[in-house]
Amino acid sequence: MAKTSWTPTLTPHPLLTNPHAMTLFPRFWPRPNLLQGIPEEERLFQVDPESKILAECNWQADRKRHPALVLVHGLEGCTLSHYMLGIAHKAWHVGFNVVRMNQRNCGGTEHLTPTLYNGGLSSDVRAVVSELAFKDGIESVWVAGYSMGGSLVLRMAGEVGDRLPALRGVAAVSPNINPAVCVETLQQKQNWIYHLHFLIRLKARLRRKAGHYPGKYDLSLLPKIRTMAEFDNTYTAPDGGYVSAADYYERTGARHVLDHIRVPTLIITAQDDPFIPYQTFDIAPIHSNPHIRFVAPPHGGHCGFFQRTRQTEDHYWAENRIVEFIQNSETCPSS
Repeated sequence: MAKTSWTPTLTPHPLLTNPHAMTLFPRFWPRPNLLQGIPEEERLFQVDPESKILAECNWQADRKRHPALVLVHGLEGCTLSHYMLGIAHKAWHVGFNVVRMNQRNCGGTEHLTPTLYNGGLSSDVRAVVSELAFKDGIESVWVAGYSMGGSLVLRMAGEVGDRLPALRGVAAVSPNINPAVCVETLQQKQNWIYHLHFLIRLKARLRRKAGHYPGKYDLSLLPKIRTMAEFDNTYTAPDGGYVSAADYYERTGARHVLDHIRVPTLIITAQDDPFIPYQTFDIAPIHSNPHIRFVAPPHGGHCGFFQRTRQTEDHYWAENRIVEFIQNSETCPSS
């Protein structure tokens, strides 16, 4: 696939050029009509012999005639995250089936798997794509993810290469392709609000998880944990079969497999992202792999990308670019 001249530009909202404002504000902007009137179905996907994940599916009337878009949320998100709903609404209206998947334990599903979720479980995404292809008969499946979900999507695409014919392309917004650097940056003083948010939610989730699996996790260690790295070293890494947090971060980085991607791929990140350093994308595969389209506006924060009002679309620039990217590569029957 040769790279095209498609070079979208973001005109940020003039009041949100500060990266922290850009990161935080968009999730609080009211979006009352998302998915209103669109049919929705809950579905469990078996991703390994002991684990299921819950997805919310927005099907077209004749799903086999339409391509599908699988959406993967970020750390401590779920199927109800605003960007999941926003992309789903837009993609369904241009003719896609949409499958919003919870990562393991997310969206109140701690009881569906004995494991925690982690940044190496790209096989879960692949399992969903495969089931849509082989069980539902959907011949064209796209996948998009945000933040940690974006890294999972890229990992999956790099791992399968061209061996999953139904996978037509992927998109990743603000992906943490180098987890060690991202966690280190997240723990810096200027990012305390994000770090605290994630740490509090991860601890609360582990307590809920322990209620379903008594004796599996030693909760007495939780009060002593003050950082994400400590949490991952104590719980996430050993639960996922990694030696340590450092081993977990190194082995799960999507940067290792970007050169193996063989499907159309869109990566969107902001140069001012507070905790996904822009320099993590200064690696050869992103710029040399002809299948990857890399878009990095100066402003955008972390997964924010809130643009100045435009007549033809809403404020959520990255959502619109994802739908534009996949729609340009698909001819969808009218819904």
